[in-house]
Amino acid sequence: MRVPVALIAAASSALLRPAAAVLVDEAWNVDYHLALLGTPQEHTTSFHQPFAGSRASLLYTLSEQAVLGAVNPKDGSIVWRQPLDHASSHVANTTPSFLRAGYGQDVVVSAVNEHVAAWSAADGRQVWSHHLRDSTVKDLEILEIPGVKEELGSKDAIVLSSNAHTTTLTRLDGADGHAKWTFTDDSGDEAHQVSASATQLFCIFLHKTMLGGLKIKVVTLDPTNGRKIDQYTLSSESDLSSAATILAVGANTASPIIAWTDKARTVLKVNVVGSKHTSTFAIDASKPVESIILHAPYNINARPHFLVHYQTAGDHWAEVYHIDLSPSAAASAVSQAYSLPRLAGHGVFSTSASDANVYFTRISEGELSVVSSASHGVLARWPLKISQPGLSKADAVPLHAVSDISVKADTVSAIRSAIYLTSGDWILVRDGVLSWYRPEALSQVLSATWAYPAVERNLVHELEVEGHSNMLSAYIHRVTRHINDLKKVPAALSALPARFSKSLGVGPSDEENSAVTQDLFGFHKTVVCATANGRLIALDAGSAGKTLWNIPLPELEAAQKPQIIASPDGNIIVKSVDGKILRDIDALTGSDTASDALAPPAVEISQKAYKYTFENGKLAGNSPATESSWQFIPFGGQQIISVTPRPLDDPVASIGKVLGDRKVLYKYLNPNILLVTAVSDETKTASVSVVDAVSGTVLYTALHEDVDVTLPIASTISENWFAYSFTSASEVLTTKGHQLVIGEMYESELPNDRGPYGSSSNASAIDYSYEPYVFSKSFAIDNMISHMAVTQTRQGITSRMLLAVLPHSNAVVGIPRQIIDPRRPVGRDPTPGEQMEGLMKYDPVLRFDPKWYLTHHREVLGVEKITTSPAVLESTSLVFAYGLDIFGTRVNPSFSFDILGKDFNKLQMLATVVALFIATVAVAPLVKRKQINARWQFAG
Repeated sequence: MRVPVALIAAASSALLRPAAAVLVDEAWNVDYHLALLGTPQEHTTSFHQPFAGSRASLLYTLSEQAVLGAVNPKDGSIVWRQPLDHASSHVANTTPSFLRAGYGQDVVVSAVNEHVAAWSAADGRQVWSHHLRDSTVKDLEILEIPGVKEELGSKDAIVLSSNAHTTTLTRLDGADGHAKWTFTDDSGDEAHQVSASATQLFCIFLHKTMLGGLKIKVVTLDPTNGRKIDQYTLSSESDLSSAATILAVGANTASPIIAWTDKARTVLKVNVVGSKHTSTFAIDASKPVESIILHAPYNINARPHFLVHYQTAGDHWAEVYHIDLSPSAAASAVSQAYSLPRLAGHGVFSTSASDANVYFTRISEGELSVVSSASHGVLARWPLKISQPGLSKADAVPLHAVSDISVKADTVSAIRSAIYLTSGDWILVRDGVLSWYRPEALSQVLSATWAYPAVERNLVHELEVEGHSNMLSAYIHRVTRHINDLKKVPAALSALPARFSKSLGVGPSDEENSAVTQDLFGFHKTVVCATANGRLIALDAGSAGKTLWNIPLPELEAAQKPQIIASPDGNIIVKSVDGKILRDIDALTGSDTASDALAPPAVEISQKAYKYTFENGKLAGNSPATESSWQFIPFGGQQIISVTPRPLDDPVASIGKVLGDRKVLYKYLNPNILLVTAVSDETKTASVSVVDAVSGTVLYTALHEDVDVTLPIASTISENWFAYSFTSASEVLTTKGHQLVIGEMYESELPNDRGPYGSSSNASAIDYSYEPYVFSKSFAIDNMISHMAVTQTRQGITSRMLLAVLPHSNAVVGIPRQIIDPRRPVGRDPTPGEQMEGLMKYDPVLRFDPKWYLTHHREVLGVEKITTSPAVLESTSLVFAYGLDIFGTRVNPSFSFDILGKDFNKLQMLATVVALFIATVAVAPLVKRKQINARWQFAG
């Protein structure tokens, strides 16, 4: 009996592995968002109770990227966050930043650059803000005065700031942020830090001597009115040559000290603020000391004890010191209490306080321990396990940590430590066990590259071998390859039952291991990110951005950043600026490939017929084939700010656009074009030019006046069209308008006309650079666009979608190509023929439909670039956006025409097919008998 074709199709689809579909009802399933804070700083990270009387604490930090946030210690989720600066996400804030919270206070106070602000510790709402005019914050402290009953959440802040001429110390009211008093110093000495005692304020300056040393100058002030009380100078010029050798200046009476060391790190000197006496302690210099870090409590009720951590190349140790602040204390009030033993490897320390007791947490290789500041005895010890998938032990080295301990009856019962690792991960360890981790290194992504699919890499290699062999060898190689493929049939057949049950959702899922290696639809592509902290991190784009591996890449720390390129054989190649291959890395495992892969002939990535350079605002190019060179100079004294080439992998499914009357407009498909943007600060103009990169010919130019050149001008180019966006700012009107311009290039404005060279296939690249006919339209939009990209599909059949980053909305939108078609009729309704093309009447105002927001209601902060890659399915394009946050999704510009929806009921379909099959088998004898009886009746 012939098997029905429907049954075969149904059985085949059931054998396919289950995959998330790409339909509208799968929002929040196919997309993912990694909300990041940036690199946490040790001096701005702490556990703090969000309000007085709270039993739970939140983890607060102000990152190097100037993002303030509160993290839930239970699961690592962000409770709230506030970006405090608009600096680039991958560039650390070079100016000092501070975050302070007073004891029992329900607000946290931040200071970055010229801004000081107070935020609700519970929800991150701004309580008040204060702007420092023409000054930069040098230090920030909370004024803790014992015995003074202040309103909850209104402890005053002391701000030390300076500019090129003066130093200012300001006391801000904790309730509304207004300045109560201001002290100004115009001595020219460098402001360093501020400290407070129970009755006085101390402003620390660095005075440069004639011989180049630094003296520490201490100015004493009255905290009630800011008047100067006293001033003295410490003789530190023989030790101090720069501010970097000052270890710490205590904030309050819990650590009322100034500590520094000499350049050779052989002595430690400590001065109790308010006295002129300096205590000197020798440092064990049997091995060169690489770093010295002082740890002291911030809680004003804590005992004045502190720890000094010494780190060498091979080991580390610490010494604990006590300070006697009693009136009867001798001049040398600082004494060494005890030492913690040397341990091999790298270690970090953190300080915690419980009532007046101070505890030090030591995190070393494989162990976490806690000691009291009063005695060297270990109070608690836990084995430490912080390894993660794809991360080697050498990369899981702690850089700094903060800890929160639980003390019951003088016993440390529990501890949680937030540790920042060399891998760029921020983790929390609870009693020595990893609780969660946040990949904060991804907030510093410099570039992202899509690796070639794992399922194709071996086949590509085999085909390359066959392509470089003679006919007989290639034939033998192909037959051998097919024989080897047949050997895999038994294993594939044995796996069919499991795959069948898994496709129906009733079998066990091995998604963790097979997502990348068995990616039939191309959703689990690997995207490799190069970060500013010298890491190369691979993510699975189909598994919510899961980290596959994380390896160090020292080449990224060079002044000239190397190129990160995806090789067709599935590897990631790191090339220097001059084109030399530095590393060849397996995209699946992150391991270096065999050394012979680096030897010539290396894989040549660039297949363009030209080369161009864009440096210092100058654009020049040459064509090796024609030995021609050119230089592009914009008119009117404009400066080039961006150059966008047409993508190397830009498939075109059709060379023309079919009109409603079945005529064809032929596309201008020059693969060697650049989209060049130039601006002039003086004339407030911007120009966008399409330049042929082989000949240097300018094919098209548009000039715009009254442009706000201080804001981004985003642009992109694909196939035969380009788009760009800018902000206009008229001197007459105070309002600013945002514009989106779209242009389409054709060989001629006349249908069925192939231009000056017709259908000739032998025209040179130089001859091909004739000026195209350009349709152009401008749209007024209500949001600024900071970056653009275009979706990519495998064959280019699917309509393209324009992706745009909206920085003011913290969102990414996908604008359908049909909406911004520049051939939309102006001032009239479309004709029937134009309606067949999908054209609609031109509306100069383009409002972003809520359905276009790929990020939904998420706030994706700091997106600086979007990169796209085709999936195996022609309908689907993968999207990856990075900056401060990471966002990824799958889009279907022409809907999902080649995959079933997630709600498709496979069981019901199979049951229907089986029922029909059974019914067919059961009814067949009856039908046959009926036919026979009918013949006999007819014969009779």
